[in-house]
Amino acid sequence: MSIFNFFKRNSSANKAKERLMMVLSYERKGLPPNFADILKDDLVSVFSKYPQFDSRNIEVEIKSENDRDELWISIPFANGR
Repeated sequence: MSIFNFFKRNSSANKAKERLMMVLSYERKGLPPNFADILKDDLVSVFSKYPQFDSRNIEVEIKSENDRDELWISIPFANGR
């Protein structure tokens, strides 16, 4: 985080714009608005069967950067198993 970002106010208008852009991105791809949550629930149910994975900390995100959308999935290994 830059020192300049610390003083920059993140207005509710900017947040609303980000959310609207995300919704439009989902609609353009034909994905439901809660796609990441649905996918995460499915991954948790599959990986909870395997003790090698920490299914409670699975992360699913759809990131938009440089006019490109990416699906990010993090499935951590369980510690000490």
